Amino acid sequence: MQIVIVGLSHRTAPVELRERVAFTADTARHAASALAERCAMDEAVVLSTCNRSEVYGVRREPGPDAASLERFFAEYHHVAPERLNGCLYFRHDVEAVRHLFRVAAGLDSLLLGETEILGQVREAYRLAADSGSTGPVLNRLFQAAIEAGKRVRAETELSARPISVAGAAVKLAEQVFGQLERHSAMIVGAGEVAQQVAAQMRHRSIRQLWIVSRQREHAEDLARRAGGETFGWEQLGGVLSRPDILVASVAAEQPVVTTAMLSAAMAEREHRSMFLLDLGVPRNIEPAAADLYNLYLYDIDHLTGIVEQNRLYRERETPRAEAIIAAQVAKFQAWSAGQGTADLVDELRGRLDARRRRLLQENQDAFAHLGPEERERIDRFTEKLLDELLREPTGRLRRAQSWRQRVQQIETLRALFGLDSEDD
Repeated sequence: MQIVIVGLSHRTAPVELRERVAFTADTARHAASALAERCAMDEAVVLSTCNRSEVYGVRREPGPDAASLERFFAEYHHVAPERLNGCLYFRHDVEAVRHLFRVAAGLDSLLLGETEILGQVREAYRLAADSGSTGPVLNRLFQAAIEAGKRVRAETELSARPISVAGAAVKLAEQVFGQLERHSAMIVGAGEVAQQVAAQMRHRSIRQLWIVSRQREHAEDLARRAGGETFGWEQLGGVLSRPDILVASVAAEQPVVTTAMLSAAMAEREHRSMFLLDLGVPRNIEPAAADLYNLYLYDIDHLTGIVEQNRLYRERETPRAEAIIAAQVAKFQAWSAGQGTADLVDELRGRLDARRRRLLQENQDAFAHLGPEERERIDRFTEKLLDELLREPTGRLRRAQSWRQRVQQIETLRALFGLDSEDD
């Protein structure tokens, strides 16, 4: 049995190439079947996110070389093979297992400890299982990977503190207001950072969300995806009193939200608390607004410092997470070696029993003078003798102190009895 991975990620390929080789849910199902046909895989799962595209396969016999897997990747996505040079990575057996477990735990993510990847691993496995492309090995492998990811989240604080600007921004808002379900927010801008903030707000079930952007169609698109509403750019000054939380992220030479605009908004709010996040560079909100009563203003420098502190905190949690991964890998290897033991015993017994029956057949003339009962007694006796001969080595295999020792013993027995040859 051989487990193999071929893929690329944010660590090895630019976003332009990652987009070219991404899989949708439908193409992931098709690719798993195609991999089975072209590369003779017995099982396959495709994992594709914005930051990685990976194919996991299992072969009962020695698997294909790296070149054939690279060729499959290139041909399937209609990409020139030279575009993939140096971008694809290959993992086999224990390294493949460790890689998947680290991915599921968020240890191989662009943002260390991100939580979304565990759900993406679970969904990739579900799609493959539903389409029938998995089997006993990948079923066990992906279930173990999901267990590893859950353990890392439960037993460490690897994912406890946000390390993206958007995540840190919303976390700060929660520190001011507590749960956000009872509060409203307005996002000024509709670019990438604004989209990330909107997603964080939606995830936390913000009660009301408004989007304001110079490009009305961009605002409407973001509002539709985030479950919010829009205001026109020209309405900005008149609606600033509505949100409890204001996030600004637009490209502008001068502040688009002035102290005078906020002073009027706070008066209209009767000076109820208002939390402002200025994510623009140059700044989108006049710094002097921080002096207004009950108005809390943070800019990108505040958040960058928080993000860096959180990143260092997560890195300190990494050794604990890696220890959990190591334990989970050893657990999977023990299962894998156990499967190998059962397969070996069955195969060895079948091979020796065939030889036993052939020997009795070849010497049947020597038993010609015996009756049917005596011949059956000899058959049962030789069968029992075979069981006795196999009992001790089978017990030793199962009592092996470690999976590594068990694998070595399995390989030795296969070589001694010629189980890898075609001869009976």
